Amino acid sequence: MATAALDGITVLDLASVGPAARASRALADYGASVVKVGAVPRAGSVQIVPPFYAYSGNRGMQRALFDLKADAGRGAFLRLAERADVIIESFRPGVVDRLGIGFDAVRSINPGIVYCSTSGFGQNGPRSTWAGHDVNYLATSGFLDCTGRRGDGRPALPGATVADIAAGGMQATMSIMAALVGRARTGEGAYLDVSIADGAFALMSLYVDEYLATGTEPGPGHYILTGRYACYEIYECADGRYVSVGAIEPQFWRNLCGLLGLDRYAGRQLDDEAQPEIAAAMAQVFRTRGRDEWVALLGPADTCVAPVNTVAEAVDDEQYVSRGLVAEAVHVSEGPFRQSAPVWAGTVAPDGPYEIRDGATTDTAELLAAVGFDPAEIESLLADGAVA
Repeated sequence: MATAALDGITVLDLASVGPAARASRALADYGASVVKVGAVPRAGSVQIVPPFYAYSGNRGMQRALFDLKADAGRGAFLRLAERADVIIESFRPGVVDRLGIGFDAVRSINPGIVYCSTSGFGQNGPRSTWAGHDVNYLATSGFLDCTGRRGDGRPALPGATVADIAAGGMQATMSIMAALVGRARTGEGAYLDVSIADGAFALMSLYVDEYLATGTEPGPGHYILTGRYACYEIYECADGRYVSVGAIEPQFWRNLCGLLGLDRYAGRQLDDEAQPEIAAAMAQVFRTRGRDEWVALLGPADTCVAPVNTVAEAVDDEQYVSRGLVAEAVHVSEGPFRQSAPVWAGTVAPDGPYEIRDGATTDTAELLAAVGFDPAEIESLLADGAVA
């Protein structure tokens, strides 16, 4: 089997959910040794415990619990941090410093540490201490305002946690990998301030740059990608299901018009005055056949047409099946189930199903022994509740 790209890299992840957890998921899929770090039960810190299947069941990861408010627990964590390559945290700005496990504290014992703080609005700025979720970051970035409208005029909610996954998790993953490459060259670690709201703003760069350069303010129906033209739209079919049409290039539009019997519109793709007429004609034609029949005809014919799948349809879609995007897994108590497989280019697939452990299982003693704690010290830490 090929060597994983991040084999030998150790990551301590202090987040249970959100962008940081998505970043550590990706890093583990690239072969990093990820330790999920949580609070001991009696430390009084409440952590969200996701369902057994969430974040791919934390497959391939270890788990350790510390009382970071106690000197002994903090000291034990810092012993792990001394030998780690990456730390990811998602506390509110300032919390890790108050706990004594912030970047400066870790860097003093591990100059090569790559320390990634993920937060909603970043470590500084007037909103840095605000609570927030995916919809808030998409809202402030302009994303929601450029999204299609509901019947009452409100922006529609996205069907996925775009900010959480792309703006936050992918940004953190990319930043960490870049910092590791830099460290390999210089030997120096790095502090990474990953803001989900910043990442959402970057997702809007096409529209932001247009506005900054021209003064034209984008919005729904302003641009070809936001519903201005019939060539880039969703259409209902005879069976009540939908197809997506993305025929932006003129040659694809001509192909589509020909197969729909609408050649009269082939030269009017971007004629604004004709768009209501074209959209109505296309809608009428698409309602004459079922979705899959249209996809079979149009998909292979260079028309940029694809089905609007439900999640249930997506996991069994022939394209995704052929690409191996669904993997088999076995949970220690829940039994066999399927889960999303690593999709990132360059990851190494395992032989056989993933084995998913009970979320209550910890590896704290084993991890502490690996960094030099003797059995008596570990037993004392466990007895005192400093670790679990």
